[in-house]
Amino acid sequence: MPTASRLVAALCLLVIAFLVSSMIINNGEEGKSYGWFTYVNMLLAVTCGWVIMGKRAGRGWTAAVNNGLTGVAALVFWGLFVQGTYEMFSQAMRHRYGGPFEALLEIFKIGVAYGEQLLPSEILITLGIGAVVTGILTEIAYRRWR
Repeated sequence: MPTASRLVAALCLLVIAFLVSSMIINNGEEGKSYGWFTYVNMLLAVTCGWVIMGKRAGRGWTAAVNNGLTGVAALVFWGLFVQGTYEMFSQAMRHRYGGPFEALLEIFKIGVAYGEQLLPSEILITLGIGAVVTGILTEIAYRRWR
């Protein structure tokens, strides 16, 4: 059921995904084409905000901060998984793997490698502050527009 808290959570995570994706692109390899990277992350952000965070609103301020942290952690997990899966399929089409289990294992290896791009301090600070602000704004939306 659509609620204001779901909408606010989705929009806040959308902004975080856009900012962090832009930071990753700016810190990334020179001349590398990122294609749909930002758009996929923004779609995942809206989904995580709507499904994960929106339904957990209304449980108090401490739970609101935890809700924001959970939403951002879910966004990072699904972003790494989806981007790793896409990269694995693109490498699989070039016959880089000996079998399906090797390809499945590679999803997680690629995800860990992509996760290393999230380690610069400006990205971690953006994720942390964004998580707290998102949780609090989602709680405010729940209390105001029940």
